[in-house]
Amino acid sequence: MHGPSTDWKKDYSSPLKELFGKWFFILYTIVYAGFIIISVVSPSLMATDVGSINVAISYGFLLIIIAIVLAFAYNHFCTRAEEMMQPEDDEEVI
Repeated sequence: MHGPSTDWKKDYSSPLKELFGKWFFILYTIVYAGFIIISVVSPSLMATDVGSINVAISYGFLLIIIAIVLAFAYNHFCTRAEEMMQPEDDEEVI
């Protein structure tokens, strides 16, 4: 009575997208681990003022910005990979 709402085809770029995801995860984990290590080892450094805010707040904002940038980068690279790796016979005519 009711079929699938979309027609899913084989994703030839899946291994590359997985690789991007793993590398971005590792990169973000390293940056986040730096935040944790500094917080544990030298809390006084996190309390140091940088302008009108302290290092902890500025590092926290940096973590958020890096996460957003990595999300946009992941989307960009994966979209390009999908476009480049899709076989010609799988293209849909609109």
